Amino acid sequence: MRPLITLFALAALSSSASVMAQPPQPNFIVCIADDISFDDFGCYGSKCARTPRIDGLAARGMKFTEAYLTASSCSPSRSSIITGRYPHNNGPAAELHQPIAAHLPWLPGVLREAGYFTAIVGKNHMSRMGAPVGAETWDVIDAGTAPDNHGGESRWAETIAKRPKDKPFFFWFASLDAHRDWEAEGEWNEALYGPKNRPQDIIVPPFLADDEATRVDLTSYHNEITRFDYYVGKVADTLSEEGILDNTILVVLADNGRPFPRAKTRLHDSGMKTALVAHWPAGIAKAGSACASLVSVIDIAPTLLQAAGVTAPPSFQGVSFLPLFKDTQVVTRKYAFSEHNWHDYEAHGRSVRSGGWLYIRNQRPGLAWQGPADSVRSPSHVALKALRDANRLTPAQADVFLAPRPAEELYQTADDPLQLNNLASSAEHRETRARLSALLDSWIEETGDAAPDQLTPDGFDRESGRPVSKKKQTKRGDYPGLPKNAASLNAPGPR
Repeated sequence: MRPLITLFALAALSSSASVMAQPPQPNFIVCIADDISFDDFGCYGSKCARTPRIDGLAARGMKFTEAYLTASSCSPSRSSIITGRYPHNNGPAAELHQPIAAHLPWLPGVLREAGYFTAIVGKNHMSRMGAPVGAETWDVIDAGTAPDNHGGESRWAETIAKRPKDKPFFFWFASLDAHRDWEAEGEWNEALYGPKNRPQDIIVPPFLADDEATRVDLTSYHNEITRFDYYVGKVADTLSEEGILDNTILVVLADNGRPFPRAKTRLHDSGMKTALVAHWPAGIAKAGSACASLVSVIDIAPTLLQAAGVTAPPSFQGVSFLPLFKDTQVVTRKYAFSEHNWHDYEAHGRSVRSGGWLYIRNQRPGLAWQGPADSVRSPSHVALKALRDANRLTPAQADVFLAPRPAEELYQTADDPLQLNNLASSAEHRETRARLSALLDSWIEETGDAAPDQLTPDGFDRESGRPVSKKKQTKRGDYPGLPKNAASLNAPGPR
């Protein structure tokens, strides 16, 4: 609730010409893309991305170069961002398409109680146990699709223009671009988006086969990124037309890595690192700055609440990075933790990042990390299988099929950006491995993480990506954290 102003205070204010009016609470817009790796935006170094509007926001705002997701999986990642909690602390929502524990507050609900107008437009991929998510959280729920655009972005600008003008707002603009299947291909509007991307211009990641089918697959993916970029730009234009751009914190990020082999669902950079661009002329001290301080996406919720002057509920486990807008050298957190849980396939992996190191622990080393089922069905994965069968895979490509996997992995990410040189067994780095392993143990213990005896089993065939037959289907297992009732714990662990 906003504080009441007494008559005495009003009189004092009116009698003092030197007292300046308090600035209005900032507005907030989160533009979240679907399945886009951090390095597929131009401002993050891509040589083939067409993202001029997002690049422009970064040039006038701030980009974070060490921002990490808590899960490289759609609904667990989004649920984590909106509750400010780790996936296993959200209850069943640790796993794909499962609901958030009913008692946990959401960022938009907290802001709505504080007087904000709230809307979700586009992909609505989060749910609450036992009840629909409605008026207690959102004033507006809109799929944002149109006959010529199923990307979820078609009414973002309209939502801004039609908002109540007497309230600050929080808008969650959730694109379905760039999720398979590639709907932008049949909905392309060259007058808006420019010409389509071309296969010959695509730079193929080293994890993939450089053949025609993969290039076409990646081209369709980049078309979706270009369309997302256009609508982010339209949001910025509308804010400017409405005269509220300067006092709106506009955040752009993605929920997980690209929907290709060795990206989405992975704990490695290609899956778990995210672009994070913030634009706020009234609050960012140096336009065009790059911040290398470590940030977790569970920090977004407490950051926006601090900017609004609203106290974060005790359930939020993140820490505000608002000070970084003034000084990029400030350290707001030392460690970032991430999870790999069920997403089509049985999995349980955990990781911690600190000081340029990535440490991974795998509770299911016998299983490959081949990516989600839609990726396994993709032309890009099929091309890799052909190379595998011909015994022609490079080490980067072979990792897609690796089973058993190492139970522990350790990488120095600056020197090994593809994370191919596992240093976990290196005597030279024994102390680093032990330190990060102990940190992960502390986080697991303090946050109530646990790997149940019966995790949810594969729902799809690992070779074909097709659903398992009804005869082979088994019931869902227990979700991570259930043995310790982690949804009831608020301890953030090491930060």
